Amino acid sequence: MDNIVLCGFMGCGKSTVGKNIARKTGKIFVDMDSYIEEKADMRVSEIFERYGEDGFRDMEHEACTELSEMKNLIIASGGGAFTYRRNVEIFKGKDTIVLLDVPLEIIKIRLKNDKTRPLLQQPNKDEIMKELYEKRLPLYKNAADIVVSGKNTPLKTAFAVIDAVNITKK
Repeated sequence: MDNIVLCGFMGCGKSTVGKNIARKTGKIFVDMDSYIEEKADMRVSEIFERYGEDGFRDMEHEACTELSEMKNLIIASGGGAFTYRRNVEIFKGKDTIVLLDVPLEIIKIRLKNDKTRPLLQQPNKDEIMKELYEKRLPLYKNAADIVVSGKNTPLKTAFAVIDAVNITKK
């Protein structure tokens, strides 16, 4: 397999864990949302405002296609990327998809002061999170080749992913 692609709900630690995996293995870390922001020359929130969620999802699909063609990457996917079959199919069988599985109660604590995620900038944030989480978790599990608990510290979780995927440490 070429790349390790981390998937999971927002706040599960994909970016932080991904950076730790890259540091410990010598692979290159890419945050998919940052990659999209760079290409579009605007923040994800601005993309949502200007083009709507559909426009963002098209850019995300393009990013999946481009990143899957590269090698030696640790990719932190966006929280919604693997809720779309077309994105799963790009990576499936070519790269290793790892779900960072974190219970909703822990995610709520991690995201309680978050002001950056467009889907959570509403008064009924807890309700929206619960609904999204319950809808997305089965899709993540279906997409994943490997499931790793993301409840530990980012470094412990990174080592759990490294062991599960059997990557050589530096």
